[in-house]
Amino acid sequence: MDLFSHLALGFGVALTPINLLYALIGALVGTLIGVLPGIGPVATIAMLLPTTYALQPVSALIMLAGIYYGAQYGGSTTSILLNMPGETSSAVTCLDGYQMARKGQAGAALAIAALGSFFAGCVATVFVATVAIPLSELALKFGPAEYCSLMILGLIGAVVLAHGSLLKAIAMVVLGLLLGLVGTDVNSGAARFAFGVPELIDGLGIVSVAMGLFGFAEILTNLESTEKRELITAKIGGLWLTKQQFKEAWPAVLRGTGLGSILGLLPGGGAMLASFGSYALEKKIAKDPSRFGKGAIQGVAGPESANNAGAQTSFIPLLTLGIPENAVMALMVGAMTIHNIQPGPQVMTSNPGLFWGLVVSMWVGNLMLVVLNLPLIGIWIKLLKVPYRVLYPAILLFCAIGVYSINNTSFDVSQTAVFGALGLVFVKLECEPAPLLLGFVLGPMMEENLRRAMLLSRGDPTVFFTRPISAAMLIAAAALLLLIVAPNFRKKREEAFAEGET
Repeated sequence: MDLFSHLALGFGVALTPINLLYALIGALVGTLIGVLPGIGPVATIAMLLPTTYALQPVSALIMLAGIYYGAQYGGSTTSILLNMPGETSSAVTCLDGYQMARKGQAGAALAIAALGSFFAGCVATVFVATVAIPLSELALKFGPAEYCSLMILGLIGAVVLAHGSLLKAIAMVVLGLLLGLVGTDVNSGAARFAFGVPELIDGLGIVSVAMGLFGFAEILTNLESTEKRELITAKIGGLWLTKQQFKEAWPAVLRGTGLGSILGLLPGGGAMLASFGSYALEKKIAKDPSRFGKGAIQGVAGPESANNAGAQTSFIPLLTLGIPENAVMALMVGAMTIHNIQPGPQVMTSNPGLFWGLVVSMWVGNLMLVVLNLPLIGIWIKLLKVPYRVLYPAILLFCAIGVYSINNTSFDVSQTAVFGALGLVFVKLECEPAPLLLGFVLGPMMEENLRRAMLLSRGDPTVFFTRPISAAMLIAAAALLLLIVAPNFRKKREEAFAEGET
């Protein structure tokens, strides 16, 4: 009965006119970002963080969440029609979605992408609502030692599941941890690594770091590109499935939803890992794997369901444990901090309206997305005709104004520009910036809990191994480390990511 009363509270919050408006804005912006290649949800949320200062906390989080799962919807449109993934997690959809479009089945591909995403989103939201209560009750038993061990596990998981070289992923996490040290020491109050710059005494701003590494760097990289976009001019046929396509697609939707819901919980997981994993699974169990890459509807249905389910269940560790498990969730921590909300299990008890309002808004947002997406396809395609040279400088200007508005200081804009240049260097070196952002967010939290655990145990480091939950997470972290050095695992990992890119 508790669950139903909580959901009733959530519907009361989510269905207020102002929150419905922000859910709609988030869904629209998310879809737009998914459609436009080169601007992902991380960059967008980083750009829009300054605008959430003036909003109520629940409205801000509903809008930002809508952007994240809305981008998973929008990314499928350009993947299917133009063979251009608007979002990283939609790269796999290009393989079969574009081939279906070339065969004149674009309508069916778009329909199953939208319906599969809607079904997966609804199931994942039920999963979030059901799992949240027991997980938050478990989290209340966590002390500083458990939180420190959980963050160590999260960072190692982010390294294992990061795209590209393991060595580079480790380097990025370490760099993120080092950047997190800048500012004032929590115990002594002394300034650390501020180098006499007053603005650095409070540490580096998450908005400047995220917007520079993701927003500025991504736009600069895309401005450098000279690729031409081949726009579809033929009218898209009926947006529905034949009986046979429906029969082939729904098992893949169910499998993708289940897989995405589980993979969304993993540190460093989320939408991209879910879509790659679903495609590999569908290809593995297919009677005729040679059909994949030539227009198999399962190759669209599975990944599109999985990425939406993964996007929504990745909120579970954030809302119940206070631990961000990917770059988007790290930015959600920033949004909550802006509004003086400490993410973690106490949110459910101290601010139940915010917690359940956000959960229910995912249902509302998914319904808005499926209603919006199919009728607006023509508009999104026309938007792709806007030249990059006009679109991206306008976004850069908007970013600079947003950063300046936080503290009304040009130092923040300069700081963002520095991280933008650093982000461009990372792109050239093929270093993924997401582990850096996770290290930057989790580092100070990990340090604080480590110090607190050592103070409570009077300097006894065995406290991390004598407490069962802490020991279990450290054993899991050690197992992941052993996996990293195992040659067979490294080979399989590289093959999995390579399959998603081909």
